[in-house]
Amino acid sequence: MLLATWNVNSIRAREARLRAFLERKKPDVVCLQELKCELSQLPKFLAEEGWHVAAVGQKTYNGVAILSREPLTDVKLGLADGGDGDAPEQARLVSARAGGVRFISAYVPNGQSLGSEKHAYKMEWLNRLNRWLALNAVPGEPLALCGDFNVAPEARDVHDPAQWETTVLYAPEVRARLETVRAFGFTDAFRLHQQGNVYSWWDYRAGSFPRDNGLRIDHIWTTASLAARCTGAEVDREERAGTGASDHAPVLATFS
Repeated sequence: MLLATWNVNSIRAREARLRAFLERKKPDVVCLQELKCELSQLPKFLAEEGWHVAAVGQKTYNGVAILSREPLTDVKLGLADGGDGDAPEQARLVSARAGGVRFISAYVPNGQSLGSEKHAYKMEWLNRLNRWLALNAVPGEPLALCGDFNVAPEARDVHDPAQWETTVLYAPEVRARLETVRAFGFTDAFRLHQQGNVYSWWDYRAGSFPRDNGLRIDHIWTTASLAARCTGAEVDREERAGTGASDHAPVLATFS
């Protein structure tokens, strides 16, 4: 099984690139984030080419999806099944099963700046994710939590840790909160096979991509039974190059 996660930063703007990526890499399951559209605006080629889709959309902002070559079952939209159904909801999480594995596509809030209301929302959203996992998943099942976590977990995930440690993408309290999610029983599948300074996001500004001034904020985390089957992982930098690219590159992991 080849699993990919990709923040496309507008699926309509990236439709041609998405189609080419699916043809070039031939993944079995793809978790997408930041669709920036309602479900009626999803590309028609997905259904035409046999993809099964579970998604939650939102006009202009957010939006997540799971694409699968196999039928998707047990679809859950959002965090309402975490026991706080009255909480403010954004289109940031979808979960479904395929081929005996539960997949979660998550788009963690950015947080804007430390101390802001959006930062507080990010921290609480991660708490809500923990509650959702406790009620809807078990560490012993094959489970993949994929997406744009908007957090770089370690120094090797940041091109300049000193520059970023006072930001919402790398501040100690944000990394600590993400670690509470990992404690559910997740392994960072990428780090099973890639140990160096490798990034998945580069700002559009200041020549960040050609200078490789990036952060690794897009992740594939798996429970132990699935981690034991992981045979490889990579960041597809090719998809970040050229005109019309998302500011994120796809992350891929292979499982036996």
